Amino acid sequence: MKLNSKQWYKLPEWDDLPKFMRNDEIKLYYNVLKKRKVSLYLKRAFDFSVAAVMLTVLSIPMAVIAVGIKLDTPGPVFYKQERITTYGRKFRIHKFRTMVDNAEKLGTSVTVNNDKRITKMGQRLRDLRLDELPQLIDVLQGNMSFVGTRPEAVKYVKQYTSEMFATLLLPAGITSEACIRYKEEYKLLDAADDVDKVYVEEVLPAKMVWNLESVRRFRFLREILTMFRTVFAVLGKDYN
Repeated sequence: MKLNSKQWYKLPEWDDLPKFMRNDEIKLYYNVLKKRKVSLYLKRAFDFSVAAVMLTVLSIPMAVIAVGIKLDTPGPVFYKQERITTYGRKFRIHKFRTMVDNAEKLGTSVTVNNDKRITKMGQRLRDLRLDELPQLIDVLQGNMSFVGTRPEAVKYVKQYTSEMFATLLLPAGITSEACIRYKEEYKLLDAADDVDKVYVEEVLPAKMVWNLESVRRFRFLREILTMFRTVFAVLGKDYN
């Protein structure tokens, strides 16, 4: 059975999961989600309807942002990178470009404080998280959800432990409890000599504690609460 982007809200049978996800650690999370059928359906219905409305309402502001990006620095409006979502599927995430063109060739895949690759326009977008507005497209397509583990680049997913793969039982998300707790993770990486090493060995495992707990305690209403907490966090509230 080939799993696609429209099937995440209805868990497949255990034997239909990718082989790398069929282990005893993930089975614990799978069994929890199997009991949350209503929440899974509500989650997808909410994602699709709200994303469609928001894309319509925000189309003009997004067009203005796009023009601002083009006027600020040379390069495309959108940044697209291959990321991982449900069941290990690859997709290309949509974000407004906040760095100079070809930034990945000039540094690491994660961002540090005062990263010289970030443009002036990009910094403003990042501060307000407006760079993530195009991810509404990914939500509409079913590749992402409003709430879920942030989609990691392929090279970081390869560093997952067996248990961490449990986060792939649900779609990648725009926000999460881990995002709220580590909204300024770039500051943690700023002093690192090897940014990728510190991210994989320290930051990623710490974030995964929250991500796995969110899967374990998954309920639709909890996700709505996480969205409100995200808004407050963007406005300056510290949840740490």
